[in-house]
Amino acid sequence: MNKNGRFMVGLVGVAAVVSYLIWTGVSETMVYYLTPSELVTRVEADPTFYDVGVKVSGKVVPGTYNRVDGELLHVFQVRDLEDEGVSFAVEYRDALPDTFSDDVDVVLEGHLRADGVFEATTLLTKCGSRYEAAPEDLAG
Repeated sequence: MNKNGRFMVGLVGVAAVVSYLIWTGVSETMVYYLTPSELVTRVEADPTFYDVGVKVSGKVVPGTYNRVDGELLHVFQVRDLEDEGVSFAVEYRDALPDTFSDDVDVVLEGHLRADGVFEATTLLTKCGSRYEAAPEDLAG
């Protein structure tokens, strides 16, 4: 095998290793979240899923937010974005993000307890409308 042939084999080998490392790195860092409907379905199919930490995306049900006096405990309902009939109570024991409101899309990280309450350890709000152009700005 000549010198150029060995170089090409080495180059292909390095490219394969780098591609493999990129693929596995991306696969391990991708985070998928469940909808409330998917979470309820999984728990019904496998009750041990109560013990599993998950991320759930939904919408805060207007009028359900309450703060428990004397504690840093926030309680509210979250519903599915597509199937509004599916919802569950959420308990969150930390400071709320500034963008939290009574009708905002949220991503929660935590676990669903056996009593049907989602105990959130992390709460993120989705507030795309704050950064989107107003319809009248787009028309002009």
